Amino acid sequence: MLIDSHCHLVNEDYNIDEIIEKAKENDVKYLIVSGSERDDNKLNIKLLDKYDNIFLSAGYHPSMASSVTEDDYNFLEKCLMNDRVVAVGEIGLDYHYGKEDMEEQKELFRRQLDLAKKYNKPVVIHTRDAFLDTYNILREYNLSGVIHCFSGSLEVAKQYLDLGYYLGIGGVVTFKNSKLKDVIKEIGLGRVVFETDSPYLSPIRGEKNEPGNVKLVCEFISDLLGLSFDEVANITSNNVINLFRLNIR
Repeated sequence: MLIDSHCHLVNEDYNIDEIIEKAKENDVKYLIVSGSERDDNKLNIKLLDKYDNIFLSAGYHPSMASSVTEDDYNFLEKCLMNDRVVAVGEIGLDYHYGKEDMEEQKELFRRQLDLAKKYNKPVVIHTRDAFLDTYNILREYNLSGVIHCFSGSLEVAKQYLDLGYYLGIGGVVTFKNSKLKDVIKEIGLGRVVFETDSPYLSPIRGEKNEPGNVKLVCEFISDLLGLSFDEVANITSNNVINLFRLNIR
């Protein structure tokens, strides 16, 4: 069994029924669908009524820093009262396009970390060109979580692991020039979870990503580490179950 620990399904180009069926055909039995803004959080909640193999993470991406309202915070808090909303995310810091709203991003980040602490939820962290601030803020909180779409160095990986975080690994690891291969060889799978970030970052260049492609990531890592497919699938899926406390055993 495989689990996609981070995907986005509310997309006008997706037929969700077909995507979920294709995932099951590739042994991806459970999905954690991630919210990043007000509209997709609201749409994601509706998925829970139709699909019993879906869990959610809910939160506001740092790009929302200047527009999140008190009503949005209230809605997020209401979401977190649902047992199938298993994490706060994706949240974090992103300085890729500049630092003009840096303080607003930090405020948004901390307020959502406070909610994660209040509701005892793990966090899904988006961080881009903002390692030091992300790391220092996470050190202030005694939380568990995953560094979504991890793409850093071995040194950075070890710092996050020392904080108790997991690393989210997806299609990027399969790219020819990706240095993630060396990171995985060094740290092993003890705190690695697989994700797709669908519809982005497909392991098949030129194609839209989808949850079923977790199987391709698992196959790649199996070959990389010289382990059986089933062993890699079991380790990484159990990591997801333990981190997000999924009631699926």
